[in-house]
Amino acid sequence: PMRGRAVMLLALVKPASAHPQCLDFKPPFKPPWHLEFCNQYEQFGCCDQGTDNMIAERYWDIIEQLEAAGHELCTDMLKEIMCQECSPYAAHLYDAEDPYTPVREIPGLCFDYCSEFHSKCRHVLKYLTVNQLLLYAAERDVTTFCSMVDLPDQDYCYPTVLKSSDLNSNLGQVVEDPRGCLQLCLTEVANNLRNPVLMLHSGDDTHRMFIAEQMGFVWVYLRDGSRLEQPFLDMSGEVLTTPWLGDERGFLGMAFHPKYRDNGRFFIYYSIQVSSELEKIRISEMKVSAYDMNVADPYSERLILEIEEPAANHNGGQLLFGVDGYLYIFTGDGGKAGDPFGKYGNAQNKSALLGKVLRIDVDGSDPSGMPYRIPPDNPFLRDPGARPEVFAYGVRNMWRCSVDRGDPVSGYGRGRIFCGDVGQNRYEEIDIIIKGGNYGWRAKEGFECYDMKLCQNSSLNDILPIFAYSHHVGKSVTGGYVYRGCESPNLNGLYIFGDFMSGRIMALEEDRTTGNWKERSVCMGDTQTCSFPGLINQHHKFIISFAEDEAGELYFLATSYPSAMSAFGTVFKFMDPSRRAPPGKCKQKPLPVKVRGKKFPFVPKELTVLGTNEKPTRPPPRKFKLPTKPPVRSNQIKPTMTAAGNSTTGTAVKVKPKSSDKDTKKKNMLKPWKKDKMLNKKKASTQAKKNTLKQKSKETTVSVKDKVKPKTNQTATETLNTSNAHNGLKDNKIHTKRKIHQRKAAQKQSGPKMTIKESTKEYPAFVNKTKTNFNVRSNRTLTRQLKVKSKQT
Repeated sequence: PMRGRAVMLLALVKPASAHPQCLDFKPPFKPPWHLEFCNQYEQFGCCDQGTDNMIAERYWDIIEQLEAAGHELCTDMLKEIMCQECSPYAAHLYDAEDPYTPVREIPGLCFDYCSEFHSKCRHVLKYLTVNQLLLYAAERDVTTFCSMVDLPDQDYCYPTVLKSSDLNSNLGQVVEDPRGCLQLCLTEVANNLRNPVLMLHSGDDTHRMFIAEQMGFVWVYLRDGSRLEQPFLDMSGEVLTTPWLGDERGFLGMAFHPKYRDNGRFFIYYSIQVSSELEKIRISEMKVSAYDMNVADPYSERLILEIEEPAANHNGGQLLFGVDGYLYIFTGDGGKAGDPFGKYGNAQNKSALLGKVLRIDVDGSDPSGMPYRIPPDNPFLRDPGARPEVFAYGVRNMWRCSVDRGDPVSGYGRGRIFCGDVGQNRYEEIDIIIKGGNYGWRAKEGFECYDMKLCQNSSLNDILPIFAYSHHVGKSVTGGYVYRGCESPNLNGLYIFGDFMSGRIMALEEDRTTGNWKERSVCMGDTQTCSFPGLINQHHKFIISFAEDEAGELYFLATSYPSAMSAFGTVFKFMDPSRRAPPGKCKQKPLPVKVRGKKFPFVPKELTVLGTNEKPTRPPPRKFKLPTKPPVRSNQIKPTMTAAGNSTTGTAVKVKPKSSDKDTKKKNMLKPWKKDKMLNKKKASTQAKKNTLKQKSKETTVSVKDKVKPKTNQTATETLNTSNAHNGLKDNKIHTKRKIHQRKAAQKQSGPKMTIKESTKEYPAFVNKTKTNFNVRSNRTLTRQLKVKSKQT
């Protein structure tokens, strides 16, 4: 009985479910460069070099203020707390992932750590937050304060979040469910499409996407998601298709010429009917309009090839250009079941164009009158029993093929052609196309024999698929792409594909040492995994096609009702919720697109994991500057005596000694561009002092921008223009970079040293960089207090 209770207790204790998220509500990333300050997060976190520098600058500002006030510096704890903005769990630590609660300025601290911070460093709080309730609680008692800084989920409080194996064991890798299924999320890109059969880019640096519907329309989508009112191409009058559920005929393929930007040529593949009886597939060349880059010239069609189709199914439909510049055409075996045409079927008959991968050169015409040439290295060019266009054979009905653009760094895999070949009764398969290859149909289906007599033929010499799955998993494969994009680094090298009938998405991962491919199951992430703004974790069942944009990001096209006339088609984009690319790395600079007609903005329809009204709106962390003196108004400026005995309105002399070790250390922490920025500020300050007189001491300068501070025992002063001084003070923003021993010297000259309590009253809370935190009433009250203190002094 005791053992049973222990098992029940363990079952109730669930491990923490990891959901790394940054303060910008996006996944963490691996910084591209070394982090100088918050270097514990340089392998994976939420800060790039720029953010790290900003945190360091705020840190040193606070350290200066603490030294000036004579407080304990608390350097280690202060740094640890400030660097939690870089934690991969920053959104949890600052309670930002919950849109219904206010975002914290202090990260969630575990009670023991919070108690230590309260006992040693609570005086630092006023430099970190303007929350008066929190500041009051810190002065009251440790329990009240630490209960306010605590988090509801104890797994995420600092520093426990660093010690949890559940949260840190696979940090930065694709999230897997208990079955090992890779959890991915989606965004909706386009909708209201009638059986979208393909989406492709034109490769002309405009980053437009062209989406073709089965009935013969091709639409232009701009980078902002909007669709142009006029279609790029309307072939609906020529294309053969019906509203029958699952009809395979229609507009099936399209490919832009590699030099489309210069020649405007593209190629299309579609079904036609001749004399109301004979059905064919037609491959044609067309050109873009000379007057509108978003419209094809409807009169430019030039016939390339026509092939008779003996049945309504197995029409193939893929067109693509290889890295060799040649056009590849993928045809079906002619239809019906079991490829019953001829002695061996169309697929094994090299003299037939059906059931083949064809390769032709469309950049010239043949002397015999054909509108294309045969590449000189086609494998069966000198075989009298074969058509010279044949590149590979033995395929059943390849539905969706793609060219691997190669690893973005090494180029590994570039040029490989992957295809999904739809099976007959038992297996679906994925193939890599090679020159002269025999892919086995109808002798084989997947890895198994289909026609026993042909299968046992020793001369078959077929190329085995890299992967096959049974009809228990799915019944109609849809070929995909090898991911080579930028935004989801974890997916690089995965071949992602799906099944039309089951709606299942799958992936293959290559073992480069053996050349074998291993299946990686893909599933939609759960609610917590996909809890990012704009993400969804469900899609329509019937996966028609996959697509790749000009930047290499991956999409798929699906519908809930597979009829050529039903507008239920949607385009989805893959997104890895566990890791993103560093900010700015994937930025594109598309060429401008001249739009002549109307545009329809994209209106999403799918239900997101976070409701549209739940999108968090936290601004970026504020950069605080704490003044060393309260703001001084123009009516507080008192006359001082110059060395010559003349009375003038101005500021006190500021002694500027040599840089201290701390200041040098701070400068070294900054990047070169930060140092240049500081130098530029100094040059601007020097330019603003053109109207001042040279002083006897070389170490004394006056800066109206810094502060106004009357002094009486200086050896020399400067005469300033009264209007300039007034304008400088009017801004009510005071910044200081003065050194600590400089402040101590100023305190000795101006009178007895204030107590910490008095200093707290005198110094206000943080001043926002762009907006003062003081209202007029508080300024007047503060001015009165200063006058009283001045008299006492």
